[in-house]
Amino acid sequence: MLIREAAADDWPRIWSFWHRIVAAGETYTWDPDTSEDAARALWMNPAKHVYVVEDDAGAVVASAYVTPNYGGPAARIANAGFMVDPDQGGRGIGRLLAEHILAAAKADGYRGMVFNAVVETNPAVRLWTSLGFTILGTVPDAFDHPRHGRVGLHIMHKAL
Repeated sequence: MLIREAAADDWPRIWSFWHRIVAAGETYTWDPDTSEDAARALWMNPAKHVYVVEDDAGAVVASAYVTPNYGGPAARIANAGFMVDPDQGGRGIGRLLAEHILAAAKADGYRGMVFNAVVETNPAVRLWTSLGFTILGTVPDAFDHPRHGRVGLHIMHKAL
C-alpha cells in the first residue's frame, strides 16, 4: 500500500466510494444526497491536506484529509475525515491510514486532533479508541441512523 498526497485527478476515484459511504447515511453527518460537485468542494477543499491510499495495483482504496478544526489561537488542533472503500474493509487500511494521518498532523505542528461528530454506532469508534482517542462527550439522539434509529454523536480527542 502506498499513502500519498492526493492530486486533483484522484477525485473521480475517491468519489467512487465517497458517494456510497455518504449515501448509506450511517457514518457521516453530511447530506446523503450530496452532489458530486458539493462533495468535491467538501473533501478536496484547498484548506485541507488530502491523502489517498493506493493498493498494489494502483487503485485508490481510501482517502483522508487533515485540516484545522478551529481558527486563530486554536488553529493547532486538527480535524480529519477518513473514508475507506467499503469493498476493501477488514484489510487494515483504515488503521494504516489513521496512523499515517496522526503522524502527518503531528509533523505539521498540530497539538491534538478532534472529531466533532462520530456516530456512536460507527465501527471506527473501536479504531479511534485503540489509537488513543477519548470520548469527551456524546450528544444524545443527534443522528437519525437508517437502521438503529436515533443514536448519539461522540466528540473525540487525542493529544498529538
